[in-house]
Order: sequence, then C-alpha cells, then structure tokens
Amino acid sequence: MSGYEIAHLDELEELPINDGEFVWRPVRRRFGIEAFGANAYTAAAGQRVVEEHTEASLGHEELYVVVRGRATFTLDGEDVDAPAGTFVFVRPGTRRGAVAAEDGTAVLAIGAKAGAAYEPSPWEGSFAAFSYAELGDLERARAELETSIDAHPGAWQGHYNAACLEARFGDAGAALAHYRRAEELEPDEVRRRAADDSDLDAIRSAIAGQPEPGGAGA
Repeated sequence: MSGYEIAHLDELEELPINDGEFVWRPVRRRFGIEAFGANAYTAAAGQRVVEEHTEASLGHEELYVVVRGRATFTLDGEDVDAPAGTFVFVRPGTRRGAVAAEDGTAVLAIGAKAGAAYEPSPWEGSFAAFSYAELGDLERARAELETSIDAHPGAWQGHYNAACLEARFGDAGAALAHYRRAEELEPDEVRRRAADDSDLDAIRSAIAGQPEPGGAGA
C-alpha cells in the first residue's frame, strides 16, 4: 500500500445536501482519514457553501480555507468577505455559515475537538444517506444510516435521521419505530426537533398518539 494518496477537488464525490441547498464533497471519507475531520464544499454564486451551524455540541474547532472563488461568511451575525486564499478559524460556540459570492467557489473545512482523540462525526453518515436518497439510491441511503447507528448505538441522532429518511422516502412503519427509539434515548431534544420538522410529516399523527401508519407505501 502506498504511503500517500492524491485526488483533485473536482474528482471528489459530489453530494447535494438539503435538496441541493449546498454541495458536500467528502474529503475525510475519501481518504479514510482518522485523525481529523476534513470536508470540501462547492457552490455557484448565491448558493450556500457552508451550512449555518455551531459546533457547540461536538466541541470542534474549525478552520475554513477558501481554495477558489469568493465567499461571504457570517460569523455570529457579522459578514466577512473571504476571497480565495482566506483562512477563517471558528471556535465551537460561534455560529457560522457562508454563501458563495462567485461561481465555482470552493471551501475546505478542517476540524477536531481540542485535547481529544478524533472520532468521525455522526452527521457524516446522515448527510450521505439523505443525499443518496435524493439521488434515488435508497438502498445505499439505508446502509449509510445502519452503519451510523451501529457505530453509535446509544446516540439518538442516527435513529432520528433514519425516521426522517423513512418518513420522506420509504416505510412509515419503520420511520415510527426509529422515531420511538430516538425518543427513548433523548426524549426532550427529539420532541423539540420533531415539533417543526417537516421530514416527519408522514408520521405526524402517529407521533401524536393517533393510529399508527402501516408498512411500506402507507
């Protein structure tokens, strides 16, 4: 086995996320990196290139590098112009997001939790699963979530995301089963998120205690 691997940005898998809100190009997954998180995102002008979020729950420090094009970052409400070559370092609790200001903009994100052994973030499998589902590959989508659940059996997120996936694309009965398991693991957080999550609309009445949906196609 060689001691190195090489891939161009445009050779990385291209996965649309959130119905195409932004495009994820997995880096860590492509190389099997185990020491830190690494992902790239590409966008046309006006398209989101970094989702709006914080890393408060994971405690990750993140470094964003604009490798081509230009992006406008919003950091705790402050807009920052970031042409190619710009480094943006963001601490865990800071809310961040970015929109491409030019076509072909690409941003590399590198992150990990200070002082802790790195573990791949559970969201990676969920991102991939929903993207494959939106591309029509439900079998691969389900496999991604099964792998994520197996890797983090005590985490509610995998079951919650599986519930959302099945409610949108597949089996309403399976969706409800996954939702109930997520609810057992973290009831308050799951109920809070479910309250306005349109992904769960197909099982909304069942969640509320009305008659449960049937199997596939119900």
